Amino acid sequence: MRIACGIEYDGNPFFGFQMQKQEPTIQSCLEQAISQVANHPVKIFCAGRTDTGVSARQQVIHFDTDAERTPRQWTLGINTALHEGIVVLWVQVVADDFHARFSALSRSYEYRILNRSVRPAINRQYLTWILRPLDHDAMHEAAQTLLGTHDFNAFRSSQCQAPHAKRTLLQADVVRDGEEIICHFSANAFLHHMIRNIVGTLLKVGHGNKPVCWVTEVLRSLDRKQAGMTAPPQGLTFTGVTYPDQYQIPNDATKQ
Repeated sequence: MRIACGIEYDGNPFFGFQMQKQEPTIQSCLEQAISQVANHPVKIFCAGRTDTGVSARQQVIHFDTDAERTPRQWTLGINTALHEGIVVLWVQVVADDFHARFSALSRSYEYRILNRSVRPAINRQYLTWILRPLDHDAMHEAAQTLLGTHDFNAFRSSQCQAPHAKRTLLQADVVRDGEEIICHFSANAFLHHMIRNIVGTLLKVGHGNKPVCWVTEVLRSLDRKQAGMTAPPQGLTFTGVTYPDQYQIPNDATKQ
């Protein structure tokens, strides 16, 4: 039996999603908690791995089990055993051909910037603070040049293990809400550090150091050295995943 879950987590206490030597990771905590409820070892698969410090409002995972539990029993049992920085939002049985990663049609993130002259005290671990004024309209205009299917090699890290850099960017919006600038991104998939590198590049436009058209030049260069800095991870949140309707997977934190 294949089980899918919606997961919310605070990325700050963890060394990213994927299991590694440094602990704790989100994957290791989830596998330990789910295995405890299932009474057998469980391996999970996620829609998209996140880096150290990156949070998620609606990550999706799946695992296989022979254990008979109701969705409520899974949810309550796993949450009782989980690290306080992670919570299961919903649980449902899915078709055997469902895969949290490979069945996904798109993934969405947001990047939040506090743009004011003094540092934040509240929610500081979930924001990137930029004290110099930013032109969010110029940033938004520049971001539109990245929409569509392109080779995003200029925006991926040197550690990226993807076999190619071709991705389809579906949304790239930059809006201001008072002192906050929020960047919304959706794509069929993202490369390692792709969003943080795009944001770092857009910041050069927002500061007026580069013109809007420069972002297109960076994209076409296919050269990571031509792009801006890698923006800090704290402002980045994984916000949702979309799947084919046949799987009936929710794309937000609400369920039924």
